Amino acid sequence: MNATPNLSASPQAPEGKSPDELRRAYLIGFGLALVLTAIAFAIVAFGLMPAGPALVVIAILAVIQVLVHLYFFLHLDPRTAPRENVLTLAFAVVLIFIMIGGSLWIMFDLNQRMMM
Repeated sequence: MNATPNLSASPQAPEGKSPDELRRAYLIGFGLALVLTAIAFAIVAFGLMPAGPALVVIAILAVIQVLVHLYFFLHLDPRTAPRENVLTLAFAVVLIFIMIGGSLWIMFDLNQRMMM
């Protein structure tokens, strides 16, 4: 019995896409991620906006970048993904918002108490 794996076999592409379609999707995702990162970097590095609006714009860019990564790199499309994957992702998002929201709440509360 031959125990060595067949390294010449190509891996199965998600959703039945050809290697060229996958390469194109990865390059589009990489380009979008690069542009979104460059925009956020430029806002901070060159002081293009005041601090308040800059934080909002960077947060929006971060959410868009997460969606780009989920769609182009992890191939999670809500229209074709199994329901369990979408529910797991939604649960993770809710938990992350609870953790971030709770942390911010505690930090702002402690900051307010320290200023008294």
